[in-house]
Amino acid sequence: MDQKADPEMKGWLSKWTNYIKGYQRRWFVLSNGFLSYYRNQAEMAHTCRGNISLHGAMIHTEDSCTFVISNGGTQTFHIRAANEVERQRWVTALELAKSNAIRAMESDEEDEAVLQESSQGQEAELANILKNLSARLDDLQSCNDLIVKHGTALQRSLSELETLETATDVPSKIKAVNERATLFRITSATVINACADYLQLAQSQGRKWQKMLQHERDQRLRLEEIVEQLARQHSHLEQAAKDHQTPRTSMPHSSPSDEDEDNEFYDAQSDQSHSENQQNFIIKIPMGHRRTSSAASLGSQGADNGPRDSQDEASGSSSDVDAETKVVVISSGTNAEAGSSQNKKESSEVVTKKDSNKASSCKSSPSTAVGPPAVLRKRRTRVPDKPNYPLNLWSIMKNCIGKDLSKIPLPVNFCEPLSMLQRVTESFEYSDILDKAALCTDPCEQMAYVAAFTISIYASTSNRTGKPFNPLLGETFECDRTSDLGWRAISEQVSHHPPMAAQFCEGKGWRVFQEVTVTSKFRGKYFQIIPLGTSHLEFDASGNHYTWRNVTTTVHNIIVGKLWVDQHGDTDIINHKDGTKCHLKYIPYSYFTRDAQRKVKGCVMDKDEQVKWVVTGTWDEKVEIAPVTSVEGDRSNPVYRTGPYITAWLRRHPPPESEKYYNFTELACQLNEMEEGVAPSDSRLRPDQRMMEETQWDEANSEKVRLEEKQRAVRRKREADAEAAAAAGQSYPPYEPIWFRKDKEPWTGQICHIYQGKYWECKEKQQWDMCPDIFGNP
Repeated sequence: MDQKADPEMKGWLSKWTNYIKGYQRRWFVLSNGFLSYYRNQAEMAHTCRGNISLHGAMIHTEDSCTFVISNGGTQTFHIRAANEVERQRWVTALELAKSNAIRAMESDEEDEAVLQESSQGQEAELANILKNLSARLDDLQSCNDLIVKHGTALQRSLSELETLETATDVPSKIKAVNERATLFRITSATVINACADYLQLAQSQGRKWQKMLQHERDQRLRLEEIVEQLARQHSHLEQAAKDHQTPRTSMPHSSPSDEDEDNEFYDAQSDQSHSENQQNFIIKIPMGHRRTSSAASLGSQGADNGPRDSQDEASGSSSDVDAETKVVVISSGTNAEAGSSQNKKESSEVVTKKDSNKASSCKSSPSTAVGPPAVLRKRRTRVPDKPNYPLNLWSIMKNCIGKDLSKIPLPVNFCEPLSMLQRVTESFEYSDILDKAALCTDPCEQMAYVAAFTISIYASTSNRTGKPFNPLLGETFECDRTSDLGWRAISEQVSHHPPMAAQFCEGKGWRVFQEVTVTSKFRGKYFQIIPLGTSHLEFDASGNHYTWRNVTTTVHNIIVGKLWVDQHGDTDIINHKDGTKCHLKYIPYSYFTRDAQRKVKGCVMDKDEQVKWVVTGTWDEKVEIAPVTSVEGDRSNPVYRTGPYITAWLRRHPPPESEKYYNFTELACQLNEMEEGVAPSDSRLRPDQRMMEETQWDEANSEKVRLEEKQRAVRRKREADAEAAAAAGQSYPPYEPIWFRKDKEPWTGQICHIYQGKYWECKEKQQWDMCPDIFGNP
């Protein structure tokens, strides 16, 4: 669409800025799928104060004059109109613009489908041509047999004519020769015509095949050049890593003050060196409110318990604003005690013997595990082995560069037999960390355990490169593990554009609810998954309410080499009740670091920004926490010394043969296990996912296409009804989830999906009449 087209709607509205200035009058312009605002009409020519894309936006009405527009948490506009009529006029226009924006974005999907249909059409045309050529060759062979037959008969007749002894037999022999000559002539003419047809067909298609062959040859050459370049770069990096490691191995350990946080490139050292290094480190903490692609800070939520207009009174630029940073130096109190943390125990317990050396604030409890009932359900421990299906990766991925992978239909060959709803539920594999955190009375210690839990959710991603199935709109997944693990969760796909899932999980003294929505881009060599949703955690005993966002996930070696996953970025965990904050830094993978790879480090600060606990470890192995025992140095350059470290989380590794079945952990193998009494929209009942697990990949691909087309048909009908209602001046109700509803979250002021609390009651009564038929035949 032309960016200079006339705006669809414009006018004065009041926008919430902050608690000091409240609502401020702004000039709003709705155009090309974006809602933009300015201080006045004159600014339209040079300065836009902010805009929000309507493609993935949620429009929510608060009262008779106020409405809210949010795109999943990164941007939220609280807007107030002069009266109810004006508000409804804007809401109707926004809904219509959102529908048009979704249709424009969907054109990419339709183009992909057209390209796939075109490719399938070319394959069908090629098969038809080969069939015709084969039929003509068969005809030529038949004609050749007839020529040989008639030629032999003609030659025999001529021989008989030459050997005649009486003249009385001459007329009959001549007649036989003429008949056989006629048959030979007719057969020869047929052969000539068949040869001409075959030659014409072959020549007409030959030029087309030559062009196609040349195109494929050019693409192959380009791909070979890319692969060769990548292989060369990979070899150079490996050589550089080896060269850099040799002089470093004998170097003494540098003091914490010599480390540069912005450029941490050193070589890996021994376990003992790593133990010392992980307890002496520097971390830079952003003290301002900034937004990043990996994890936007939630500091503005905790400061004023409401939304802020972070750009309204700024320069108008949408780029990140550099915030003040606080440099925190962490130093181990006693190396002897710290060294004992190296004793690894291959156990499911998250606390080691060092707990007895520390005066913990956690309440005494005989055990954090749930006592097993009389009879526990026996669950499976593995899934069928992954079959070896050859696939031309480049033929599919070459058309995806720069696109959002959530909108690209990929075959099941790239997937694992789990949906995104099941993958999110897998995050509670180490829920025992939250069980222990629920017993803590010290909010800073509780925050340290919460930080360990947020790190543990990435453990299974270290060797899991399969893409989970994108849930269909209305798809649900329940996981009731109260009897053995002490928690149960319900998840639902609440939005298709943008793709968004809502989840609620309750355990022993804690509750987690979250919206899961991501954006992803494929960049050729790698693709990134950037989370946008917010996770909330509440504890019953303390009433503490925590929020955080996950960091960026990057999958490397898409074209050449073995796929591997990295987590990187910064995130803040906020306790909105008392202002406690934990800043975590996920350090990107580097060939040239002396620290352990996949390292995470952070610190817990109270409301006065004083460090109380430190967090360190790796997101694929274990996390250790330690209390701050003393502070040295002045206020502007403090050095915090810690007590002995406690292992807050230790990973349980998957079985040795898990590589044969998608590197699933035992819990992952059980997520898609069939259960009776689940909702008809449950992911376990999704046919294409079930077929893939049962190694019927060809059938799974066909079924996946059918389900996606069924969903598109339902979406197109809903859009047509919305357009008809808008044209008639009527409001069209948007899609409403079954088990969640959009509401304002009281601690953050955000509009999010809140669990309505009816699922388990409906399951007990088996009342599923409200569930949509999303898996059945269209």
